[in-house]
Amino acid sequence: MKLFLRDQWAFAAFFLVQMILLLLIFTLDGYWNESLMIYAVFLSLFFAGAFMVVRYLTHRAIYQRLSNPVESLEELTQTHGNAALSRALDETFLEHYRLYKEQLHAYENKQRDYTTFIQQWVHQMKTPISVIHLLLQNEDDPVAESVREEVDRIKRGLETVLYIARLDRFEQDFIVEPVSLQSLAQNVLAENKRLFIRNQVYPELKVDGQWRVESDEKWLSFVLNQLLTNAVRYSAGKSNKVTVRAYERGSSVALEVQDYGIGIPQQDIRRVFQPYFTGENGRKYPESTGMGLYLVKEICGRLNHGVELESEVGEGTIVRIVMSAVVPTLQERKKAES
Repeated sequence: MKLFLRDQWAFAAFFLVQMILLLLIFTLDGYWNESLMIYAVFLSLFFAGAFMVVRYLTHRAIYQRLSNPVESLEELTQTHGNAALSRALDETFLEHYRLYKEQLHAYENKQRDYTTFIQQWVHQMKTPISVIHLLLQNEDDPVAESVREEVDRIKRGLETVLYIARLDRFEQDFIVEPVSLQSLAQNVLAENKRLFIRNQVYPELKVDGQWRVESDEKWLSFVLNQLLTNAVRYSAGKSNKVTVRAYERGSSVALEVQDYGIGIPQQDIRRVFQPYFTGENGRKYPESTGMGLYLVKEICGRLNHGVELESEVGEGTIVRIVMSAVVPTLQERKKAES
């Protein structure tokens, strides 16, 4: 109604001015009949009001549509009456909807082709990396070790690119099943053994073998890899230990990765999960991309896991993943044992 009144105020003002001018003309001409004047004014106002009411009723759907924000594209396909203006507006909305869908489909196809290319390229790059590892496996000199370090870095970078590309099709690329946290943590630690040795930072595993959670093992392994890589990077030269632990938290299980490194400044903590944000530590460590914790947050969100972070400068950082447990709680196990 407010939009209708704003739209019609010019017509109402013009009508009132016209009526006043008409009355003045008759008065100046010397013709004055009060009853006739009142009747003429009444008829004019009646027909003008009737016109306004009819116009509002026939275009009410349009004014309601224009007054409310669009919540879905399907709303653009709805009809708004049989009036000429309503049909014209419906045709305009449908044309906009058609053009938008065409552009959206073109963009989706382009993005799909790009994602497919990236995935194929990453898989192709894995072959030469594996060959380089085989060529260097019997070499123990410092040069070979430096090459292995760079190859490992390339491998981690390619894995990150691959998982970023898969993130758009996450719903088609995950399977929720019971995952043993101890087995998963041991496998991830074994994959990163050269990283630990090279940086002289060694893992401490405190994960009960009975802890099993509802998750996707592949994606959860990638998350743990990201957390361990960050923990080692920011502990090297300051601490020689990284702790991976799991414990009960209500009806859930918390998986923690704790380092005792440089920590994160308080002003950066609220932004560490934003993409490409590296903060103050990123200036000290040029290797930081700002994508690690962002991917952790995104993946855990899609797996319905909670992510928490605690950090203090000079003391270290704890990143905690909270997941639904599929094992009896600690209280239930104690009750069963008794």
